[in-house]
Amino acid sequence: MLVTAALAMGMTLTPAVAQAAPATPQTPAATDTRAQDPALRALDRIAHPLRSTEPGGSTADLRPLGAMIGGAKVVGLGEATHGSHEFFTMKERLFRHLVQEKGFRAFSLEFSWAAGLQINDYLQTGKGNARQIAAETLAKSPWDREEFVHLIEWMRDHNRRNPTRTVHFVGNDLAGPSMTDEFFGRITGWAHRHRPALAPRIDELYTGLRPVDDVFDYLNKPLAERKRFADRARQALDLIRAAAGRDRDAHDWAVQNARSIADTTYFLTADVDDLAGLPVFQRFRDEVMARNILWWQRRTGHKMLVSAHNDHLGLIAATAGMYPKTQGSFLRDALGRDYLPIGMTFDRGSFLSKSTAIGGDWKKFTVGAAAPGTNEHTLDRVRHRDFYADLRTAAPAARDWLNMARPTRSIGTQFYDGYPLYDLALGRAFDVLIHLHTVRDAEPRRP
Repeated sequence: MLVTAALAMGMTLTPAVAQAAPATPQTPAATDTRAQDPALRALDRIAHPLRSTEPGGSTADLRPLGAMIGGAKVVGLGEATHGSHEFFTMKERLFRHLVQEKGFRAFSLEFSWAAGLQINDYLQTGKGNARQIAAETLAKSPWDREEFVHLIEWMRDHNRRNPTRTVHFVGNDLAGPSMTDEFFGRITGWAHRHRPALAPRIDELYTGLRPVDDVFDYLNKPLAERKRFADRARQALDLIRAAAGRDRDAHDWAVQNARSIADTTYFLTADVDDLAGLPVFQRFRDEVMARNILWWQRRTGHKMLVSAHNDHLGLIAATAGMYPKTQGSFLRDALGRDYLPIGMTFDRGSFLSKSTAIGGDWKKFTVGAAAPGTNEHTLDRVRHRDFYADLRTAAPAARDWLNMARPTRSIGTQFYDGYPLYDLALGRAFDVLIHLHTVRDAEPRRP
């Protein structure tokens, strides 16, 4: 069921596209048509070649992209699938460039707030190893991939070499299956240390709720029981929030972590049989993700690269019926132009997804060249094989094209033949766009 897939946290419920027809070979007549296309000519003029998506080596080709980012405090970098190697490696490549050239300090993922804290603890202390941490936190998620093990390894290595300029990993999503005893202990431990009179009541409110390590199992609980747990989590948050004292830093963290539990348990009161009611909860989820990013950014002052699906980080979503207000839209409301959304598209290739919404294994799927009439079909005719472009600087001919909604690939954690395309106006969703000619499936994490 699509609803339960969306409720699994960290699994974006986005539309998929069936395999498109193979690309038509270029003929003299087709070449003439291309030369006469004013939108394509205008896109050619703003396109900068992307030499690689792999991290490491020269980043000279990213300098114009850095200029496009300018002084933005939060950069959202999307992806058209949750399972393509090039999307994941490009995120590491750009993050490394932004750390080294523009002072970025945090990588934030559409992923459990609680699990993000566990990864960040490793980055700051070095206790454990990247593969072990990835196995404990990423398992079964779309990011349980070698590419993210590599990212965590690089971040930890950076911190060893730069102890005064450490980078941080921030999960910005609902706590989901990572609401472990250890995570609850961050809150109850604070109460026992700093507010011992309050501690018994906090322990009582969380009794029966902790831990939540299987969202699907939790969703099988009667709705009335889930609502009762959500109410108790909200009561705990209210008590903790009202207990401010001199331990301001510790109290702020206790409130933030308790809020994550309250937000998650509220989200999990969604009626899994009510498809019409799901967009209300998805809007809440995107608002929570934006709020978590803002909490971290305002508290630390860190510049942040945020990784999520295009449908979350754009100012509008291809699936607006499911995501009526996006994380990116909330961030733009709060930060103005200090938030910059970057979308990523592709013409053809492979990715990992699931053929069923409930459980199931990640499998490789392959699509051919994008069909005429789609955004990707035109983008793939731009003069560079892989490129990026500042859509804000496009000439009128390209702006008109960019502002028209047309079918666009948007593949989440479920894919099957015949899944419908959804329309998106790229210029209204993103400030900058990265287009790749081809992608391959991401590499499952090795034991």
